[in-house]
Amino acid sequence: MIALAHEARRLFLTGGLFWGTLSGSAAPSGQYVGAAACAECHREVHNKVRNTPHTRAFETLKNVHADKKASCLPCHTVGYQLPTGFVSESATPHLAGVQCESCHGPSGNHAANPFDPINRPRASLAASICGTCHNAEAVPAEALSFHRPYHEEWRASGHRAVTASLIDDFTNSVNSVANCGRCHSGSARDALIKNDPLPFGQQALVGIACATCHDPHQKQIWTNVLTGARYTNQLRQAITSTNDFFLTTSDNFQAKYNPHINICAQCHNHRGAAWTETARAPHHSPQYNILLGTVGVLPTGTRSGPAGHAGTRFLADRAGRLFGVTNQCVSCHVQKTEFHAGPPQIAPGAGHQFEVTTYESCAGCHGTAANAQGLVVFTSGVISNWIQQVKQVLDTWAATKAPPGLYTTYGTRAWEYTTPGDLSPGGPGPSSAEQGLIPDNIKKARFNLYLVLYDGSFGTHNGPHATTLLESAQNWVQEELSR
Repeated sequence: MIALAHEARRLFLTGGLFWGTLSGSAAPSGQYVGAAACAECHREVHNKVRNTPHTRAFETLKNVHADKKASCLPCHTVGYQLPTGFVSESATPHLAGVQCESCHGPSGNHAANPFDPINRPRASLAASICGTCHNAEAVPAEALSFHRPYHEEWRASGHRAVTASLIDDFTNSVNSVANCGRCHSGSARDALIKNDPLPFGQQALVGIACATCHDPHQKQIWTNVLTGARYTNQLRQAITSTNDFFLTTSDNFQAKYNPHINICAQCHNHRGAAWTETARAPHHSPQYNILLGTVGVLPTGTRSGPAGHAGTRFLADRAGRLFGVTNQCVSCHVQKTEFHAGPPQIAPGAGHQFEVTTYESCAGCHGTAANAQGLVVFTSGVISNWIQQVKQVLDTWAATKAPPGLYTTYGTRAWEYTTPGDLSPGGPGPSSAEQGLIPDNIKKARFNLYLVLYDGSFGTHNGPHATTLLESAQNWVQEELSR
């Protein structure tokens, strides 16, 4: 496995592998020259990169006396075992550490003739670039405890690829790339952030890759808005925020983009959904707004608000340490797990499947991980049953109170959107004109219902708000049934 990984890296950097739409250009040729040569023209980015852990990668090997291990050097130096690549610290000191050419390929020809477009180094979002090193598959057994399976976990996540239903749209419609690509295409989002021309066709079919969330060139300094703590990392956006945010397809991306909004909320927001919309149910992404309690329609006088999971409420232990979901989404969805020597030997987890695989981080507030898991199971059961109850009363309205033409044509889909949501399969709902026959109370009820359903957590993100939305929905339908 180690040999295969090193061979894949060699082929990638020398152009022997074709990475299709994931690569921005053909692999450059020429000899390795080291970052100092790049700095002659790229001083600004070079100075930023120097502050990242990549430049100290060889030093980490020296610290554990592994700086001569052939199994470690391919990822901790530039071009090891490749022509003109790293040989040893004494022979090629300018190629120690992870440098520009580790990701962009050998750039001697480019440095000699910087205006020749043929020799420009690769510029790519391909997760395989990061994955050749940020993995556990190619790591020697004795070093497994220091290497988390970032790439393996990402490959198993929903971020890995463009959603199947959007592939044809991204291949054939530049408008789809502009509207949906901002969250469903890593290459489109990168272009929008940089205000570059949008990719199209195969070039848009890049998932949410490593560099979509991580800035490979520099560290960022963020302030946790919940605790005031400052932290430094290579994320492009912060991991906490408390101000409401959503981005509609009609919004100007550059005008509304805010890097200080929670990194997950950049895409996991309701996208401007409103109860007055009739064409289709809200998007499957209202998680951040559900967390803050800012989405949904409530009766006059009814109030709701952020969940404890939004990090706005804390408990303190005797030492004064704060317990709470201070890092919001990543607190639960990007939990790292530690190395187990075994048997069997298990690599430390990286949390990059973005799924809740452990409840250990919940123990601070809920006493134990088992308590937290039990509460999730209980809450999910309650909310799931309530969702079905609201659907049942909507179906009852359709069968007993809907205008005759609607039920005759659409059956229990008479309360639905023109393109029904997931609760009503089997065909279309009332047309755009027919939507005017549906009472506002029914429209508000279906809106709240689908917000809770499409949040996907069944009350775990914000149980009180989910309960308030469903209770309001049920009351509105009952009001229509009593007429």
